[in-house]
Order: sequence, then C-alpha cells, then structure tokens
Amino acid sequence: MPELTQSKEDLTAKVLGVVVALVAAWAAQQLINQFWTRAFGHKPPKPEDEGDSRFGEVAAAATVTGAVVALSRVLATRGAARFIK
Repeated sequence: MPELTQSKEDLTAKVLGVVVALVAAWAAQQLINQFWTRAFGHKPPKPEDEGDSRFGEVAAAATVTGAVVALSRVLATRGAARFIK
C-alpha cells in the first residue's frame, strides 16, 4: 500500500511540475512581449515572420526569449517541487 501512495505522489508532482512550467513559460513570454513593445514599438519578431526584421533583431529576440522562458520554467519547477515536499 505505501508504494501506491508514493506513486500517486510522484505522479502528482510530475503533473503539477508540468503545469507550473507551462504557466511560467506563458507568463514569461507575455512579459517579454510587453517589454519589447515598450522598448522598440512592436512585438518581438519571430523566425517565421516575413517582414522588415533584421537578422540581428531576430537573433536578439530568440536569445532573450529562450533564456527568460528556460529560467522561468526551471524556477517554477523547482518551486513546485519544494511545495510538494
């Protein structure tokens, strides 16, 4: 019986970790969009956008977005793990 309880806790922790990481990534993307819009007057360019965006701007947007989203996911996942324990 204790094994069943442990496996339920493990599953709950994994599901909660995934949900928290997804919410954190979405929130980070929204913040990046707001800051980029205030700084440059438009949303960050996406690689698939066909427009006037220069390569440097696309590369900067990708770098900032990737770093911020990855950091927020790690912090959110660790926070959820601490909450469960």
